[in-house]
Amino acid sequence: MAKCIHAMLRVIDEARSVAFYRTAFALEIAERLEFDDFILLYLRNNEADFEVELTVNKGRVEPYDLGDGYGHLAFCVDDLDGEHARFTAAGLAPRKIVEFNRDGALLARFFFVQDPDGYQIEVLQRHGRYR
Repeated sequence: MAKCIHAMLRVIDEARSVAFYRTAFALEIAERLEFDDFILLYLRNNEADFEVELTVNKGRVEPYDLGDGYGHLAFCVDDLDGEHARFTAAGLAPRKIVEFNRDGALLARFFFVQDPDGYQIEVLQRHGRYR
């Protein structure tokens, strides 16, 4: 059976991106691999084995075109309101908390935040299928 192990994002500024993911999601560098033309950074925390892989293409200065597909990463947390307040205090500019209901029952509570390169990240209250 296949196991999802990482999601890769192309970023411009290594330090700025690592600082964002550390502040927002307590992700630390598990491994940093430097090559002639690019750097791979694997970020994770103790909550899961899944990693965020950041790719820094050396010499790239213009932002990447993220397109209009609106893909995103998602993290779940125990205390959504507390995390929203923490993100706000850290200057990460989270959007408002949204409650999404289906058939009269709560399906999800979440907010989105944008990383330094414009990627959208969903932060969900640990609930139901979001564990």
